[in-house]
Amino acid sequence: MSAEPSSEIAGTPNPAAEATVRAVFLDVDGTYADYGVVPAGHVRAVRAAREAGHRVFLCTGRPVSMLPGAIRGAGFDGLVASAGAYVEVAGEVLVDRRFPADLAARTVAALDAHHAVYVLEAQESLHVAPAAEERLRAIIEEHFRKAPDGREVGASAILGSLVRVPDLAKVPFSKVSVFDSAAPMRRLVEEIGEGIAVVENSIADEGRHAGELFQHGISKADGVAAAIAHLGISRENTIAVGDGENDLEMVAFAGIGVAIEGSSPELLALADRTAAPPHREGLVAAFKELGLI
Repeated sequence: MSAEPSSEIAGTPNPAAEATVRAVFLDVDGTYADYGVVPAGHVRAVRAAREAGHRVFLCTGRPVSMLPGAIRGAGFDGLVASAGAYVEVAGEVLVDRRFPADLAARTVAALDAHHAVYVLEAQESLHVAPAAEERLRAIIEEHFRKAPDGREVGASAILGSLVRVPDLAKVPFSKVSVFDSAAPMRRLVEEIGEGIAVVENSIADEGRHAGELFQHGISKADGVAAAIAHLGISRENTIAVGDGENDLEMVAFAGIGVAIEGSSPELLALADRTAAPPHREGLVAAFKELGLI
């Protein structure tokens, strides 16, 4: 994280600044997209930034299997998925970390013991137990009915990638989204034990016991670091934009950290500046102020 950008970056033409290639990392839900729908202005901003020579990445807690064409359609130089467990640059996979067998077994056992509704997230597909699918669909559809015009784009990105698996203990996965559980997430984490961590779930926000389980010590910042090392771009020339708990590390790591208005006090305190939320096409103004377009 750096100090406030100079006035040259904020809008005054500066040939030296314009020649600098920057790597921009965008969270998806609540940052680049609103209920799974990407504003037209955000699409134009990403395309313009890339045309200016900058590298733009999605940096999300979602796995690749939850990133449909409606989200990736602007064109990106790569992506960080599964909150840092997967990194891809120009089609080349740099990182693809799955849960170790022992941790995976402990995680599934604890979730099943508390009759949790959960999805094991892999880059190629999403896995759900057949007995939990009906409850899962009801939770997801309830959430996306809150979209401004009732669009189903967000729900289909999840439901359309589901694969029913009778024995989830045999599935390799990168992260787990828990949508409902009889036990609080902190208890599940205690029962799973060493190697697990949890953040909020941005979808199951209706008061249920919910969260996203991931390998302790992996964050979006790790994905950002892997991508820029591959490209030879310095940390000072990175920009990270996010709004959630799993964005804390990447916003702190980036040369310029941007938090979406209304984010948690902790994220706002880490950020160098703020941007308006996606329903106000906040990235358009942010990209202009940062000299990306």
